[in-house]
Amino acid sequence: MSPQSIARLAGGALLIFAIVIMAAAGTYVVHPGYRGVEVTMGRVSPAFKPDGFGLKAPFVTAIHPISIRQQTAEDQAQCYSSDLQQVQVDLRVLFRIPESSVVKLFQQFYGDPFESLVAPRVQEALKEVAALQSAEQIVKNREKIKADALDLTRKKVGPLIVVEDIVIQNISLTKQLESAIEAKMVQKQESEKAQFFKQRAQIDADTAVIQAKGEAESIRIRGQALMADPAVVDLKIVEKWDGVAPLVVGGRDGLVYPLQDLERLSQLKQNAASTQSNAAPRRNPTPR
Repeated sequence: MSPQSIARLAGGALLIFAIVIMAAAGTYVVHPGYRGVEVTMGRVSPAFKPDGFGLKAPFVTAIHPISIRQQTAEDQAQCYSSDLQQVQVDLRVLFRIPESSVVKLFQQFYGDPFESLVAPRVQEALKEVAALQSAEQIVKNREKIKADALDLTRKKVGPLIVVEDIVIQNISLTKQLESAIEAKMVQKQESEKAQFFKQRAQIDADTAVIQAKGEAESIRIRGQALMADPAVVDLKIVEKWDGVAPLVVGGRDGLVYPLQDLERLSQLKQNAASTQSNAAPRRNPTPR
């Protein structure tokens, strides 16, 4: 191959390489869920680039992708309650960047928007809310603390970033404070238990009084009925009688017999005496 042919091939390869470089530098791709901020020689374009393929000035223009998807970040906040107790809150923040704030956020805030804008406002809001509640109330009213902190954070952040939610994962107290709260809860439970037994004893006493009053009233009514008509006693005896004759005490033997048996026994004794009288031998008169 002649030197001229080699030179032509090298020139063609360089031309193709230059064309590829120019094409790569003059195009861009914004992925779904992102918006592009166009910066040309330090000048930021006021309009963002939507997702998709586009052309730009090669070498002098750069496209910076900004995510508009919902993001989640974890953080911690050290707070002091109204009773000057230290409280540590472990939380997660759900946030997103609206399309209208992509360019402005890129111009005014450097780095991660959560670290530079959201996190400081969340911690500030939590500290302000916690300062109005005691440590025990912070633990009990977690949902209220979350709602108040979320509302205050949104006001502090403004429209640049949408704070979707704040999730309080854990609230940590000092060991001394946890022991004091636990002892207080145990004492409260014991007090409620004693109050329950006291109320139950009072109810039982009231029930006994009501029953005694009812029995006394029943006795009084029966007494009045007996005074008005003594035959009521006979009627009650007849109503309660089960058909068995009452028991009576016998004679010298001291045994107890039903009335029918006692009458039968008396009849037998009489019959036996009569039989013995009839069976006695008659004496013949002595001849003179």
